[in-house]
Amino acid sequence: MPTAADAAPRVIALVAAAGKGTRLGAEIPKAYVALRGRALVVRSVQAMITSEVVDEVIVLVSPEMEGYARTLLGNAGLLDAEIPVRLVYGGGERADSVWAGLKAVADEEAVVLIHDAARALTPPGMIARVARAVLEGRPAVIPVQPVADTIKRVQDDQVVDTPARKDLRAVQTPQGFSLRALRSANEAYFAEENPGFAATDDASLMEWFGAPVACVQGDPMAFKITTPLDYALAKAVTDEAEPTIFEVPDE
Repeated sequence: MPTAADAAPRVIALVAAAGKGTRLGAEIPKAYVALRGRALVVRSVQAMITSEVVDEVIVLVSPEMEGYARTLLGNAGLLDAEIPVRLVYGGGERADSVWAGLKAVADEEAVVLIHDAARALTPPGMIARVARAVLEGRPAVIPVQPVADTIKRVQDDQVVDTPARKDLRAVQTPQGFSLRALRSANEAYFAEENPGFAATDDASLMEWFGAPVACVQGDPMAFKITTPLDYALAKAVTDEAEPTIFEVPDE
């Protein structure tokens, strides 16, 4: 008979929505901007639930936006969903918000998915792909897309070199991790007086910590809605039927 020890780890999604997100030019943080009637944070939480791999969603919010976020999620029926959804205060920087979310997870054996609310059109299938890769035993997994542009490394307005495009990938979210491994990396990072870099994503933190980071196929629809042009694209490819014609199928 299976025991509790045999059960698969729980998958907890942390949706980052505590930032100011001013580049979109809206009067409110971009996570709360509506896209065809539904806020980006609502769409992101719904995608986590629809993926059918997530056991709980933690939405990281600022104290100023907690009431607004609770209203949006409540009106969408997400606070009464079968999958628990709760709000936790994030911090001033993204790394601080994620660390606050990690400390709110009680299950030491859990898998955590860290997702930017601004990637509101991320297909549920891609979310499941990341989660499955971590459940198979990888400590860190990121979804990636090939880079179409030539990339230059620049210092003081001068080109230093041109990395080979075939070796470059654009990174998306959700990024998936063993909670135990990511907690250890965060503990080491915040214990350092000068860690030598700013953790712009959780995978870079794991790299700094010395943990291997695996890649899975990303999806064009998981683009980040940051600027007015991004928003216009999101609006153009979205309707109430939520077409998924751009979704990359599972291999």
